[in-house]
Amino acid sequence: MRRPARPSGFGGTVVAEWQNVSAGYDLDALWSTDQITGAGQAWAGISAQRVGVEHLREWSPARYGDLDVTGGGRFTRDELSYDIYAQVASTLRRRGPGAPLGGLRARALIGAGASQSAGRMTVYHDAVLPQTAKVFDGYAFAVGSAPARRGTEPVFHILSETDVRSPERMPDTPVYRRWEVAGSAHSGWHGQAYRSSILARDLGEAPSYDCERPPFSRVPLHHVIAAAYAHLGRWIEDGTAPPSAPPLEFAPDGTLARDERGMAEGGVRLSQVEAPTALNTGQNTGETFCVLFGTHVPFGGAELAARYGTDARYTAAVLRSDARNLLAGHILPADAWANALAALDVDIPRS
Repeated sequence: MRRPARPSGFGGTVVAEWQNVSAGYDLDALWSTDQITGAGQAWAGISAQRVGVEHLREWSPARYGDLDVTGGGRFTRDELSYDIYAQVASTLRRRGPGAPLGGLRARALIGAGASQSAGRMTVYHDAVLPQTAKVFDGYAFAVGSAPARRGTEPVFHILSETDVRSPERMPDTPVYRRWEVAGSAHSGWHGQAYRSSILARDLGEAPSYDCERPPFSRVPLHHVIAAAYAHLGRWIEDGTAPPSAPPLEFAPDGTLARDERGMAEGGVRLSQVEAPTALNTGQNTGETFCVLFGTHVPFGGAELAARYGTDARYTAAVLRSDARNLLAGHILPADAWANALAALDVDIPRS
């Protein structure tokens, strides 16, 4: 459970993330300090699946040894995970001593999941929720599947470039939005940088990967997810629907359309794509998870000089792009400011 340090900083939105267990242990795949608690939201990570809980029991028997999500071994295929997730999330409505949020009141409770967890949540939304009481006010499905059923609660579907494989899409509706982010990866640099020290602490060392191309796109998908949370909060509280966004474009051969430098065309285009200093894509190959990491190949000095010529021109290009994305609602002001500060640290060789 993570929440703003000061109660006055809490805006009423709580993100309840179904922890991802694809790697064999719990990952808070959607956690981002600046974009969640820094934006006045609270976050709860819910471990609902057997593999994650078993890892916790092994890692710290004293703390977690008596946890069981299998009904004493009767349900070993995560049949109970949907009820576990929903029941734990329902406690976030409580207030007072011992409540996860203390005295804070959740005005917008968002169910969120990424990748494998989005798949579990899709089953929950489509098959389980119609038979049970409503728990969540809205949903965020990231880098994975999303429900086919249309309920009454709003659903935001955010996909990286890695995840968009077909021009066939569900259209936006009064309760559904889908955004696709050019240049971003299913599992990019931001999450890897955050988790590396934690994995080194908990597992002895952070994993390393031998990918065909330099991995980990630096396009900040988490900036777009943060904007989606903010939109969801308003959508839930006063019915203000988010804007639609252009989809990624496809070439006649069925692959993603790319410009002459190899960057995807269409979609939500952040300043890291519109004013690039590197080739960032959602594509890669190699061992294990490399296919999810995307690519990051910095431009050489000659290319940077040809593109921008001076530091000031580069910074201006970043500011123009971020201004467009702010106006479109694709990023939040704090992230635009962070991009501007980062741009000031980039040295552009003179042409």
